[in-house]
Amino acid sequence: MRDFTKIVFIILGSICVILGLIGTIVPLLPTTPFLLLAAFFYGKSSYRLQQWLFNNRVFGPYLTDYVEGRGISIKNKAFTLIILWLGMGYAIFFAISNLLIRMFLLLIAICVTIHIITIKTIEQKSGNDSS
Repeated sequence: MRDFTKIVFIILGSICVILGLIGTIVPLLPTTPFLLLAAFFYGKSSYRLQQWLFNNRVFGPYLTDYVEGRGISIKNKAFTLIILWLGMGYAIFFAISNLLIRMFLLLIAICVTIHIITIKTIEQKSGNDSS
């Protein structure tokens, strides 16, 4: 039974990584929660995959800074908010006709914006800064 649970957690972690990757492009999918879930699932099933995630060139520094409470760079905050509002704006004004859903999306965008703004801002690292 332990092997089955391990396999399920690896699959769930991998799905979360994929959703996190998609979330870097699609504003309705949040990147950070999916990466945190992936880290949790990998931590319960595969030390190697967890280390891969935290040492990943793209997500590693971002995830480590977030988990350890250091914050997010101003560049990543700006990028996140621009993509969020472009995607939400498109959905609200062009893709969705239901007023209730539009209002719900606007509320989500406002809450995510408040969350991003209130996260501690860290100095941008020299060299590679992850998105």
